[in-house]
Amino acid sequence: MTLDEVMQELASKANASCKRTFLRHGAPEPLFGVRVGDLKPLQKKLKGCQELALELYATGNSDAMYLAGLIADGARMTLRQLDQWATGASWRMIAGCSVAWVAAEHPKGFDVALKWIDSRRELTAVAGWSTLSAIVATVPDSLLPTEKLGALLDRVTRTLPTSPNWVRYSMNQYVIGCGTYVAPLGERAMDCARALGVVDVDVGDTACQVPEAESYILKSRRGAPVAPKRKTTRC
Repeated sequence: MTLDEVMQELASKANASCKRTFLRHGAPEPLFGVRVGDLKPLQKKLKGCQELALELYATGNSDAMYLAGLIADGARMTLRQLDQWATGASWRMIAGCSVAWVAAEHPKGFDVALKWIDSRRELTAVAGWSTLSAIVATVPDSLLPTEKLGALLDRVTRTLPTSPNWVRYSMNQYVIGCGTYVAPLGERAMDCARALGVVDVDVGDTACQVPEAESYILKSRRGAPVAPKRKTTRC
């Protein structure tokens, strides 16, 4: 399919209720308001169409950008392209999902994430912490830079309360990811979660809730020391 054909297909799947929901959550125009479930057939058809993924993201249309994250192969992207995606993310769903999914697949994903979390731009920092969350959930413990990840937990404990709004949410998710999936960091993440307690995030006029990290980790482990690694964080 060409870019024009995909955009026409997305337009045909527009849902007014979904669009209103996305707008309440901070999505800017342009967007059609396509339900994520309605993107799945396109994801299956277009997965691996790398150039098309880049074209879709470059449209600035939220639905197209989300689809781009579903079909792109992050390992094939250049560092410049990853940075372009991070700086081009228009709202947290794109920064925390589309950008993080592809960055986590890149061989330099960890280094890229470390750079992004230092950004003064809120959405770029969100992309960085979300990338780290995706990495700890999918990469075997033996291949993780455990010491550095542990230092980042200490950083979260120190700096989360004074961090920007949606960065606090993403930091909390990082703590959950470490506690859920990384055996060597399980107890350290739980200590961090207890220190943070209930994280305050302004979710605006939405029904979003901020998970309490300690209880969420225990629930996700399902009685085991850690949960099994995921094949992907795409959803």
